[in-house]
Amino acid sequence: MASHIVKAFDDDLTEIENLLLEMGGMVEQLIADAAEALLKRDVDLTEQVRKADKKIDALDIKIDDLAVHLIARRQPMATDLRAVICVMKVSSSLERIGDYAKNIGKRTSVIAGEPPIGSAAPTIKNMSRLVRGMLTGALDAFVKRDVETAHRIRYRDEEVDLLHNALFREMLTYMMEDPRNITPAMHMLFVAKNLERVGDHITGIAEQVHFLVTGTMQEEERPKGDVTSYISAEAGGARS
Repeated sequence: MASHIVKAFDDDLTEIENLLLEMGGMVEQLIADAAEALLKRDVDLTEQVRKADKKIDALDIKIDDLAVHLIARRQPMATDLRAVICVMKVSSSLERIGDYAKNIGKRTSVIAGEPPIGSAAPTIKNMSRLVRGMLTGALDAFVKRDVETAHRIRYRDEEVDLLHNALFREMLTYMMEDPRNITPAMHMLFVAKNLERVGDHITGIAEQVHFLVTGTMQEEERPKGDVTSYISAEAGGARS
């Protein structure tokens, strides 16, 4: 491949990756705003979250279009082709994370009139902080082609799962004690599940870094701590 063609490809890829980082920053802020809107019962902030998600969707479409055109024009191979494919997959993951954040914001108007329940608020806050840190690390690893950092991010998802498990058990107990707790507890569980899924998508981004650098997908199973599918009402236990 001629040097000018190589440079042209690199310039095009850099443009797309810069858009990807812009999108990542928007998604990180969206997670923070969605959690804040929920915990502060801020309906106005929820509307901002909805509008921001539309911008993220538009960026995803733009990145996808640019990537497809880059493949058609430059016909990249090997590592270059992997880079373009990974950009498209990471963009798709960021778009899905934005959807989960928007879903969290949607709960705000529903629980606005409900009193706080148990430790749901601090747990949701911790989960939000954790996934935002993971997202920052995963995108940084992508830009630097840093496999070791990507591996560490991949294993941090278990922390998100454990927080989800703990909140699930607590909310189950509250619902068993008083039917009036069912509505607020269920909405908090939906929020926690959305954040757990955000963690899964960030893990997927970290795995794309491994693929980008090595050309292979990771064979080692990562620790998966989400056991909510197996928790029964009896297992929830009663609070002391």
